[in-house]
Parts: sequence; structure tokens; C-alpha cells
Amino acid sequence: MNKLPAKMNATGHAVASAAKRTGPAYSALSEAFALTGAVMSFERNAEIFGEGEEAEYFYQVVNGAVRTYKVLEDGRRQIGAFYLPGDVFGLEAGDAHAFSAEAIGRSSVRVAKRSVILSMAARDGELGQALWTAAAGGMRAAQEHMLVLGRKNAEERVATFLLDILRREDNREVIELPMSRQDIADYLGLTIETISRTMTLLESEAAIELPSARRVVVRSPGRLQRLNA
Repeated sequence: MNKLPAKMNATGHAVASAAKRTGPAYSALSEAFALTGAVMSFERNAEIFGEGEEAEYFYQVVNGAVRTYKVLEDGRRQIGAFYLPGDVFGLEAGDAHAFSAEAIGRSSVRVAKRSVILSMAARDGELGQALWTAAAGGMRAAQEHMLVLGRKNAEERVATFLLDILRREDNREVIELPMSRQDIADYLGLTIETISRTMTLLESEAAIELPSARRVVVRSPGRLQRLNA
């Protein structure tokens, strides 16, 4: 059963920014979350839902960040995706969650009953289209992630990751990473030592600057794009 913290409120703030972050196609979905959902707070590393649990709810990040992951048979963790403010997650094809989800840091997540959203979507073509777009986008991101893991070397993987975060942060030059380097390593299928060496290499090539472990200044998007080609 999904874990639902006791402290909940049904306010609908931050809807406009969420819709803007994910594009016009998501505005109907954001409005549906605001109308039917509740905002819940999660502390750092708190579980939002577990792998194999019934997929009763859809989720949208209000602030903070969320990771989804699997623990492999050998005990290693594979992170499947990162979700930033405005992103929708938990759109499962089946009735159970394929991954677990955790708050990376203290985060707020809007939670809406899956059956209610699906019922609304059946009556509202715009909402149905937005829901389909969100699900298709998640599937496309998963496919691209598999290609990154299967076809790219360490420098290419890190460049692809930074470009993705840059795009999702509205192409600002300075990226504030909510996730740790261990998170990035588990997402890219690398060791934390390889992530650190690769970041230092990109800095030496003047592609990025690293004022701190969590702050990345992108100096040459073109260099990252060439590695991502």
C-alpha cells in the first residue's frame, strides 16, 4: 500500500509554474492535479511509493526533486529517472509500480487519485491528450536512457545528463543539481569515482566550471552537444 503522510493539504498553489515547466500540453493535467490532488511533504530520502505496490495515485513534483530506482539482485541501485518541479510521475502501464520512488531532498509532491484522473480524462479530450503526452514522454525518456547506458562512454553519458538537466532548467547557464554524485553514478551506470573524474575532465576542457559539487556552470554547451551527438 502507498505511504501517505498524515500532513496533507488540498491547496493548488504552484500550478502555473508546473504547467509552464512542462509545456502547454500539460496545463490541463496540472489543473486536474490542483482540483483533485493534495500536496504532501516528504523528508530527504523518504519513500513515496515502493516497487510492486499498487499504483493508486499519480504524482507531480511541486518543489524539490524525486528519483525512481530499482535495487538489482546484486544489491546495486539503478536509478531510472529524476523528476524536477512540474514533472509528473507514477504513470504506470500496469496496476503496480515498476520502480520505487524517493524524495532526493525535502520535497513537496502533489498526489492525485489515479482512478479520478482517468475518469476525468475519459470525459475531457484535452486532459486525455495531456495524460497520453505525459505517459509517452516518460516512455521516450526511458528508451533514450537505455541507449545512453548501452552505447555511450563515460564522458558522453555525463554530457548527455548535463544537457538534459540544462534543458529542463530552461537552459540557464548555472545548474544547481539537487542530486548527489552517487545518484548521478547510479543513474548513468558508472562509479562515483568515474563521475568525479569525468566532471574534472570536462572542466579541464572548459566545457563546464565546478564552483561546488552541486553547482555546474555550463561554459560550452557546444562541446557538450558534440559529445551527445
